[in-house]
Amino acid sequence: MSHELFERHREVLEQAVAATRSREYFSAYNESPSPRVYGESAAAEGKQAFEALAGTTFPLTTPGADGTVATEKSPFGFTLDVSYPRVTESGVDELVTAAGAGLKAFRDAGPHARVGVCLEILHRLHGRVFELANAVQHTSGQAFVMAFQAGGAHALDRALESVAYAHEEMTRVPRTAVWEKPAKGEPLRMEKTFTPVPRGLALVVGCNTFPTWNSWPGLFASLACGNPVIVKPHPGAVLPLAITVQTAQQVLAEQGFDPNLVTLAAEDPADGLAKTLALRPEVRLIDFTGSNAFGDWLVENARQATVFAEKAGVNTVVVDSTDSFKGLTMNLAFSFALYTGQMCTAPQNIYLPGDGIETDDGHKSFAEVAAGIEAALGKLLGDDARAVELLGGVVNEGVLSRLADAPSQGEVLVASREVRHPAYDDAVVRTPALIGLDAKDADVYESECFGPVAYLIRTTGTAESIDLFRSTVIAHGAITASVYSTSSEVVESMRDAALDAGVALSENLTGQVFVNQSAAFSDFHGTGANPAANASFTDAAFVANRFRVIQSRRHV
Repeated sequence: MSHELFERHREVLEQAVAATRSREYFSAYNESPSPRVYGESAAAEGKQAFEALAGTTFPLTTPGADGTVATEKSPFGFTLDVSYPRVTESGVDELVTAAGAGLKAFRDAGPHARVGVCLEILHRLHGRVFELANAVQHTSGQAFVMAFQAGGAHALDRALESVAYAHEEMTRVPRTAVWEKPAKGEPLRMEKTFTPVPRGLALVVGCNTFPTWNSWPGLFASLACGNPVIVKPHPGAVLPLAITVQTAQQVLAEQGFDPNLVTLAAEDPADGLAKTLALRPEVRLIDFTGSNAFGDWLVENARQATVFAEKAGVNTVVVDSTDSFKGLTMNLAFSFALYTGQMCTAPQNIYLPGDGIETDDGHKSFAEVAAGIEAALGKLLGDDARAVELLGGVVNEGVLSRLADAPSQGEVLVASREVRHPAYDDAVVRTPALIGLDAKDADVYESECFGPVAYLIRTTGTAESIDLFRSTVIAHGAITASVYSTSSEVVESMRDAALDAGVALSENLTGQVFVNQSAAFSDFHGTGANPAANASFTDAAFVANRFRVIQSRRHV
């Protein structure tokens, strides 16, 4: 099998591998949608490609499909009206058989050929980045620039990161080796061959909020390691993954592989297809992002498979003191507002001493800290036209329901309000709510309230704040944690607590880096060390269990 694609993209792969080792800044895909970067016509052409899909059946064939299904509605107020081949339980046998048919040939092609295919798919997805950005925007509710960055450039970087790790792990063992053991007379000599072998079928269960960013790492890690991938998108966010599958199939076919090595399994929300697929004995790998309930069900029931699950957690901020009160409040306000808090990394629980904190602007009481956050939110979101570019749209009714219930849970310190979108009259846009609680209100703050709700929690002091942080995350999980303090002893205590709880920590973020942002090749997203996730984007453990090394040996 030709390694032409591998050689074509070798340089970017080597750069990616080097970045995973140095943890320094690296990005292969420019995050700016500027015409100076992508050309004057790229944005218009991408939007036109997206809009041209309305009222059509997406040009993709899925084995075992019966009819079509159209399930997507933009949070900005219109139906996408794109149909996809529908898979129900009755078609799963055919789908699974077709997905596995090309495994042997793909396995035998070897790591370089498979990695080359993955790199070419990423290259072509980058060529469709504006189309993808529109698709992500109007399925997730992300504002366009965020959709371009998180759903396009950053998602491509995370996928490349997975491929880089996969390549490193598969090639860590040599293809062949001569083994020689000293003995009386002639030494014992054997030639040994080592072959990385895929585990079997992989299932990717997509999420509504980050359909590419959360799905691509597992998809490309599995594919690079030789595993066929069935992509089961969230019914509300099918299009970004349909584009992904279409692009992958085109590259696979061109390289002489079975295009059904990557397939799309779209469903009606009532079909419950993820459970059916997850229990198939052929499915050996499952990547999932979503609720605790279904993540736990997968781990408990899909016992034939290795499950990589990112679930819910309670992201925490401990506030002790600060040398930049304005920076603290603006940074927190931005983190609450970004994509309306609909991020697995968004802060939820802010522990604050009830008697206030010391700042560069003097002592601030609990009420004054809340007022500072309210003022920062007002500055960020006071103008509707500017606010919608940060907030985006509310992704589903569950978020609205939780937001509506929030005032009954405690003291409303900052009320949410409706925002009118200047371009989409029917868009559903809300600002964050800040609710005041006491440390005793654990029944409220120990559960994730996904969406634009944050809790400002009174404690007896920073020591209690750190204790609550540690115990809550150990019990319920978190993806992120943050601390604000001018005391090196407090920061060190928080670092120790974060190690105990198994969660990544950000310290004194008062500038243009926010706790809910994660940089590929440098930041690990999730740790796999607390209940919020059993895996990390991306480390060697995320890819190494997707293949096995099988050896043969012979006398020389």
